Amino acid sequence: MNIFLVLYLLVSSVSALNILVLFPHPGASHFYVFEPMFKTLAARGHSLTIVSYAPKKTAVENIRDVGLDENLRSFQEVIHFEMLAKSRKVMWFESNNLGNFARKSCEAAYDNDNLKKFLKEENKFDVILMEFFNSNCLNGLIHKYKAPVIGLSSCQMMPWHGRYFGTQDNPAYTPTTFMDYTDKLTFIERVENTIMKLYCIFTFDYIITPHGNELSKKHWGIDLEEKENILYNTSLMLLNTHPVLNLARSYPPNVIEIGGIHVPSETKKLPKNIEKWIDGSSDGVIYFSLGSMIKGHTFPTDKRKEFLKAFGKLSQTVLWKWENETMEGKPDNVMIQKWMPQFDILCHPNVKAFISHGGLLGVTEAVHCGVPVIVMPQFGDQFTNAKALESVGGGVILHLSEATEESISKALKKVLSSKFRQQAKELSERFRDRPMSPMDTAIYWVEYVARHKGAPHMRTAAVNMPFYQYYLLDVISFLILIVSLTLYIVVYVLKTMLKLFLSSSRKVKIN
Repeated sequence: MNIFLVLYLLVSSVSALNILVLFPHPGASHFYVFEPMFKTLAARGHSLTIVSYAPKKTAVENIRDVGLDENLRSFQEVIHFEMLAKSRKVMWFESNNLGNFARKSCEAAYDNDNLKKFLKEENKFDVILMEFFNSNCLNGLIHKYKAPVIGLSSCQMMPWHGRYFGTQDNPAYTPTTFMDYTDKLTFIERVENTIMKLYCIFTFDYIITPHGNELSKKHWGIDLEEKENILYNTSLMLLNTHPVLNLARSYPPNVIEIGGIHVPSETKKLPKNIEKWIDGSSDGVIYFSLGSMIKGHTFPTDKRKEFLKAFGKLSQTVLWKWENETMEGKPDNVMIQKWMPQFDILCHPNVKAFISHGGLLGVTEAVHCGVPVIVMPQFGDQFTNAKALESVGGGVILHLSEATEESISKALKKVLSSKFRQQAKELSERFRDRPMSPMDTAIYWVEYVARHKGAPHMRTAAVNMPFYQYYLLDVISFLILIVSLTLYIVVYVLKTMLKLFLSSSRKVKIN
């Protein structure tokens, strides 16, 4: 724990808070980003009630779980390679897919017995921490408990949330979620980026939101349309982003970047079999994992064979997170296992490269540990993450559809080069170099909001501005009118003077 936080803990006057945590999205990885923060808050003496699809298996002091776990398994089984291969053929699939997940998870939440039982209790909360992602179905609880709200996002801010903080990502240089662009866009890319942003907002406002509102009225008697200003009163937003990973963006004072908050402060000892494998590899190890949501048994057989052929020619060894017990055609230098401690592996000095799907958690850990990445993006923000990482020299993109023994070997050769290794270390230094750790920053701001009763002074006036004022449409219209009138008057005067001059000239000629 750094000196700053020690001093802060000594002088802090925040008494124990009663905190409500809302995670309406069933993606467990979203929750795991912030779970260390919840445990830290609990260790500080605060009481947390957590409504999520990821209830803890063992009890934690000061934390109460209201589990929405019935459909978590079915959600995880939705993601497979066949679906992903088809999804990328349609640009708009990602936004529509989020809408489908929102509807299913909202319906499950409203029907959940644990939540129904909890809502019958008389509770009062000092702060509400709520994930801002793809639904509005739990927004009614903000109205019910009337506590300051802090938004949480495990990825970059979604296109429809900026308005609640008086900011909007400019599609001229800021890639919209789902788009594989950098901050330097061509004209066509800017057109596509703008259309995608508008489509995402349309989907949220006119497809996702009405469904959530109907459920809220039906089950809780709360009309979210009447309470539209609920989210406009959000005190703060904590984003799991960092300029090194997510490109530089312009945010107001109440949007705080805490990228890497899930990253542990130190590594743990590796399991003996993995430690022996890594230490015994004289030329280093390549770690291969596509996360928890994409299942290995759906990995295309032909592509797996291409990877195995490329791996078989390496002097390095490979650790492959693979859910099945066996893998046909596996060479001797490849070790498979159902679960592996990813962060501890990546930070081992003998791990030379990481093959990933581009999930923000894994990419963040790789950057933190200084390991170059071969990114095979599959869905969601992984395409944006991959492009951003490639643009800063932290990795290369290899699309699975284009993966052959030759292209895989070429990508491996590139990231294993001394140049790429050095670039990865420099990125790690930039990422780690901060005045406060992500955890210290997050804890400070949560308690700050509580101390200052929602911290309304942090919000910009832009939040309450109508659309036409925010974009200066009234000013632009006024200036156009003034310029038009001025031009009209000038033209009218000139025409009048010309007529008088011509009339005078004719009279002189007649005389």
